[in-house]
Amino acid sequence: MSEKKPSLLEFPCDFPIKVFGYSQEGLATLVLSLVRNHVPGLAEDAVSSRLSGGGKYIAVTVNVIAQSQAQLDAIYQELTACPAIIMTF
Repeated sequence: MSEKKPSLLEFPCDFPIKVFGYSQEGLATLVLSLVRNHVPGLAEDAVSSRLSGGGKYIAVTVNVIAQSQAQLDAIYQELTACPAIIMTF
């Protein structure tokens, strides 16, 4: 049996969620929508995005106030299941 390791974070805490995907219209909005499933009422200004130098990729950052490790795990599971997203970190 594997034991669940305790989180190194102290909750609640500010936590940036970073997402990387192909540059496409609406990716930042999609990411914000997915995160809002777990952080209701998240403000529009909680998200920022930046295009890669060649414009092929986009990095999206969503700043949340995380309430628990379980909440963060659920957010990352939903983001990684989305086919429009290449990587989360």
